[in-house]
Amino acid sequence: MPTPPEKPAEELVAEQAAVRRSPRYGVFAGLGAALGVIVAMILATAFDGSGNPSPFTEVVYSPSQAFGFILLWCVPAGILLAMIVALVLEWTIGRRTRRVSVVHETLAD
Repeated sequence: MPTPPEKPAEELVAEQAAVRRSPRYGVFAGLGAALGVIVAMILATAFDGSGNPSPFTEVVYSPSQAFGFILLWCVPAGILLAMIVALVLEWTIGRRTRRVSVVHETLAD
């Protein structure tokens, strides 16, 4: 009669660990970029401009070109503001940590 295979030796170790919540920076960056696009759309429609040429380049810019230029400033500003909000949230919420008990299980072959 064959002998059953031996079970591997198990070792359980209980430890304490600190758990804290952290904001997801990618989500905040995406929301900041979306906010920048919305603000750029509002600014591009609110300040229609005139058909006069630019005093610096002497070129008449179309509304879509003006929207693109405003977008170049608003999207990075929106991302920056969202990242600042995320950092402030991490500093305030991140201080609250809680201790939990975790068990590490080690299996030996």
